[in-house]
Amino acid sequence: MPEFALEVENLVKVFKPRNGAGVRAVDGLSFAVPRGEIFGLLGPNGAGKTTTLKMLTTLIAPTAGTARVLGHDIVSEPLDVRRSISVVIQETAAEMFLSARDNLLTFARFHNLSRPDALQRADRVMDLFKLHEEAGKKVMDLSGGFRRRVQVAKAFMVQTPVVFMDEFSTGMDPLLKREVMAGLRREAARGRTIILTTQILSEAEELCDDILIINKGRQVARGDLHALKLLSEGVYEVTMTFEELPAGIEGELEALNTLRRKVRQNTVELALRGNDTQVLEIVTVLSRRGRVLRVEIGGASLEDIFVELMQK
Repeated sequence: MPEFALEVENLVKVFKPRNGAGVRAVDGLSFAVPRGEIFGLLGPNGAGKTTTLKMLTTLIAPTAGTARVLGHDIVSEPLDVRRSISVVIQETAAEMFLSARDNLLTFARFHNLSRPDALQRADRVMDLFKLHEEAGKKVMDLSGGFRRRVQVAKAFMVQTPVVFMDEFSTGMDPLLKREVMAGLRREAARGRTIILTTQILSEAEELCDDILIINKGRQVARGDLHALKLLSEGVYEVTMTFEELPAGIEGELEALNTLRRKVRQNTVELALRGNDTQVLEIVTVLSRRGRVLRVEIGGASLEDIFVELMQK
């Protein structure tokens, strides 16, 4: 078994419309993902994330470059790649005329699971995704959120070594999303490699062992969360909760040179660039405006890093 679950070298995808210049959606990406990691591919809309996943899962062919999944080339060995992966993409991939349960069982049979094993796994997966009440309904009759649950649940029905997930939490409520994230961690602990894209940066911050940020099809930054945070040294996050939000404090916050600010009920959240002394001075000044119940000061979040990199 190869050391890396995924090896990508100078991957390029150019879409050529009938009229006009070609669109270079992916522009020379190179990276490798060790087995058993949760790997995050992040970027703004149109960055090339979904196109990259479609190439790696053999849904579309690359224009140039190479990629291997568990040592299998995505162009010359597509069947071997498909046998090694489970895929959750943004487009609905559930069988609309089958029930939620039959979607899971059919997917399991495609991966050569015996019926008793498939039935046992389906019960466990439907527990995780809160699908028992919807089990007998056709997917076409389910809401968008439940359709998405069925689609994501398929990845938990089989034990393929590699899982690709594109915006997996779409349509999930916070409680379900938390349970699914815990499930993804357990799958990685068992040795499965998970490659995911997400627009919700807190998900990547909480889940990913390694993160690649891309924009316009090119790498912008790469590393674990600690390494990425070093790119934003001098950025602090401040959260202050007042007993009662001081009148006029929004105007005072606007006067500060903040990277990001948010006021929710009686809580103020700020992202600031400066040194320790400057940040503490700002906190001291704001605390004089009213009785403070809680103060938290921390380093830059992944969201701060992401915004800063995109602005550059």
